[in-house]
Amino acid sequence: MGLTEWAYMLSESMLADPLPRRWAHSLGVAERARSLSPILGSDAELLEAAAVLHDVGYSPAIAATGFHPLDGARFLRDQEGADERVVRLVAHHSCALLEAEERGLRRELEGEFELERPDLVDALVYCDMTTTPDGTQTTPVERLDEIVQRYGPDTIVGRFIQRAAPEIHAASKRVGDRMAEAAVGG
Repeated sequence: MGLTEWAYMLSESMLADPLPRRWAHSLGVAERARSLSPILGSDAELLEAAAVLHDVGYSPAIAATGFHPLDGARFLRDQEGADERVVRLVAHHSCALLEAEERGLRRELEGEFELERPDLVDALVYCDMTTTPDGTQTTPVERLDEIVQRYGPDTIVGRFIQRAAPEIHAASKRVGDRMAEAAVGG
């Protein structure tokens, strides 16, 4: 079984029944990852696997700390023996260090999981932040507004996402620029 096939099966088993909307979002993020194949080269499969698994830590079966990047990465590493690069991308997706800081978990996240290559981190940020909770495409501006509205501006998630907004926009721009260069060059 290939990496992406395994990732889809695992993510579906963890999210589809208890959290169907989260599963729909994960499928949309994975679809966005596939769209980036012109700039990912040999890492296309890796990013798609991380994309479909990025929110697995929300699964009630494994949620331990309540911080889904850390819970998901620990599960993938400790229970599934997942590819180390997939685990690192899940651990650090969408500026997770900033949210970990808000939750008092930054030292744990940094200590357990190294950052993956910046271009892949950017790509996963882009995929997550251009996909609605229902799995459809959106813009980073609309996605950030939706998150603040859903959680509230003064919640942990609301505060974190507002702090992360400049980096999310910068990562999305870097990915968009790379895609535009690939289109011109290819």
